[in-house]
Amino acid sequence: MRVIAGKARRLPLKTVAGMDTRPTTDRIKETLFNMLQNDLEGCRFLDLFSGSGGIGIEALSRGAKEAVFVESDRKAAACITDNLKFTKLEKDARVLCCDVLTALRKLESEEPFDLIFMDPPYNKNLEEQVLDYLKDSALANEDTLLIVEASLNTSFAYAEEMGFEVEKRKKYKTNEHVFLKKRV
Repeated sequence: MRVIAGKARRLPLKTVAGMDTRPTTDRIKETLFNMLQNDLEGCRFLDLFSGSGGIGIEALSRGAKEAVFVESDRKAAACITDNLKFTKLEKDARVLCCDVLTALRKLESEEPFDLIFMDPPYNKNLEEQVLDYLKDSALANEDTLLIVEASLNTSFAYAEEMGFEVEKRKKYKTNEHVFLKKRV
């Protein structure tokens, strides 16, 4: 795994050993960031269920002004910190080692994020819990783009009822990115 473009281009990133994290492949990450390229410069980026931090680090490398990483696993959070130091992007980043809902409550007094990315463990409905929290949160407003990496069989039928609109879906072989916004 590596940083694909920007200030930290081509630098390799460490990953956590074992099957607890699923780093987004370089090909999928490149496709995602090609879709986001016009939204990154100067944005506030929130990376939930961060794993080794590859997505948030890519955002910082490509011009995000700030990234907050949320990861509950201590080894993974330490890996994110190491990757941020190695890429020299740590001054624009914060790593919160706690569960996602606790982190969101801690961040609540801050300004809204421009981009919120989440890659929760598949088939545990964690994305639904996060969206349920964000529907009433000031951390996401009508301009915030939310991106969920999910398995192909994950249903987002509840999203509209929660006040979100699915703007688009990008399907890959085994998973997809679902792009959502709060309805006005």
